[in-house]
Amino acid sequence: MTHDERNPHRGIDRTRASLVAALALGVSAVWPVQASASTALAQKYACVACHQPATKVVGPSWKDIGAKYGDGKGTVAQLAASIKAGSSGKWGAMPMPAQAQVPDADLQALAQWVLDGAK
Repeated sequence: MTHDERNPHRGIDRTRASLVAALALGVSAVWPVQASASTALAQKYACVACHQPATKVVGPSWKDIGAKYGDGKGTVAQLAASIKAGSSGKWGAMPMPAQAQVPDADLQALAQWVLDGAK
């Protein structure tokens, strides 16, 4: 009789441990993918034509937006709504055109990414 035959739960424990390890690896692998997905979204919707990580181009940098609205000064929903509707006068004379074509889920992801420091 093998050790596994004497303790039928041992195989379950190994399976459970393997599953936990796989989930832990999966979670750690998701975070970098999410960050690059937000960079990809910024490129997909041409945000990079007016915004850059740390320098003002046509519009403010993502760093400046995060500083102005991050740390509880604004919410993801508020920033996403501002991106969708566009705005004027918040950052100077240049208006932000409405981005109504961007799906709400992508607006939320972009807004969260910017508030988190666009990293």
